[in-house]
Amino acid sequence: MKFISILLLLCSCATAQATDIELGGLVLDRTISRFGKDFTFYYSGYWRDMPSTDGVTVVIYEQVYPQAGTFLWVEMNQTRVYQTYFGRRYNDVKQMAEQAVLLSINELANIQTGKMLGEPLADKL
Repeated sequence: MKFISILLLLCSCATAQATDIELGGLVLDRTISRFGKDFTFYYSGYWRDMPSTDGVTVVIYEQVYPQAGTFLWVEMNQTRVYQTYFGRRYNDVKQMAEQAVLLSINELANIQTGKMLGEPLADKL
């Protein structure tokens, strides 16, 4: 009986704490190649430093074409904000990630402006 009361106490504490958890600025990695992983590393490093990313989800996708290279794109809240192509040889991945972050900052500003003005998000899709 004592075990059950302790278990109920732990569950009630976990439930109270679960409502307080707030995630912000998620970056999901859907890449598979070395270029994609490097791009995600640099992009997420810049993204971590940005304020007001609560409720914004970024997903980085990649499509690999074995003989041609890699097509990579970034989506914020299901809106494509950046896309690029990596050849099979050397690419300046860090510079491409910086360009993607700059475009993401612009989209983040649009999202925050829409929230402040009370515009529904469904109109943007």
